[in-house]
Amino acid sequence: MNRRHILAATLLLLASACSGGGTPAGGDASTLSVAATAVPHAEILEHVKPALEKQGLKLDIHIFNDYVQPNLQVDQRRIDVNYFQTKPYLDEFNKARGTKLEAIAGIHIEPLGGYSQRVKRLDALPQGATVAIPNEGSNGGRALLLLAKAGLIGLRDPANPLSTVRDIVVNPKNLKIRELESATLPRVLDQVDLAMINTNYALDAKLNPVRDALLIEDSKSPYVNFLVGLADKRDDPRVKKLVAALTSADMRSFIERTYQGAVVPAF
Repeated sequence: MNRRHILAATLLLLASACSGGGTPAGGDASTLSVAATAVPHAEILEHVKPALEKQGLKLDIHIFNDYVQPNLQVDQRRIDVNYFQTKPYLDEFNKARGTKLEAIAGIHIEPLGGYSQRVKRLDALPQGATVAIPNEGSNGGRALLLLAKAGLIGLRDPANPLSTVRDIVVNPKNLKIRELESATLPRVLDQVDLAMINTNYALDAKLNPVRDALLIEDSKSPYVNFLVGLADKRDDPRVKKLVAALTSADMRSFIERTYQGAVVPAF
């Protein structure tokens, strides 16, 4: 092979390497990688896999049990998009980490609830009861707003979704608030009087929010779970196919039939 042919081959190789269109290493135009928590997000994604495969798109689902790595993986372009979080949590994450992830499409609502193995009614909570809430700012604030709405505490600003324990101004039962990682909350139910648990972790722990929660957000909750990605993924044909599948009439029927009010369509 002469020098001219070697140069042409080298340029062709470089052009191939640069034409990835933003897909992660090992990806291709017919595969979309998605980070998700197990329940209900991965279950919902599994439901649309067959329909998407008929359209020539394969979903590569990566399951995580925390709320940090799915965002970092997408920000670092190791995974295309993720599906697990609310807009307030995403905004807080972007601000804290300096990332620029975007909410692409709202899919469903998971009402946050309060669970107990020690009492069967909220008014049976004893003086000095221990209440566990998520330690992530937006999820913790969400739990405090629900406690305030139930009359268990009073907040400096009852409308502030980022309220913290320092914003509690009324506490008639002298509740002791413990802030713990969201994923651990189902595991401490036998150690606290009340635990405020995100529905994905409640379902994963075989709790039924509609039946088991002593208090729960109503269907008007603003905490919609979004499909999230970097800006260039918004117009990605693969992502558009996924959004269409996740917001279809079939998906609405699947969510309503499968989760019986524990998960509510947001479209």
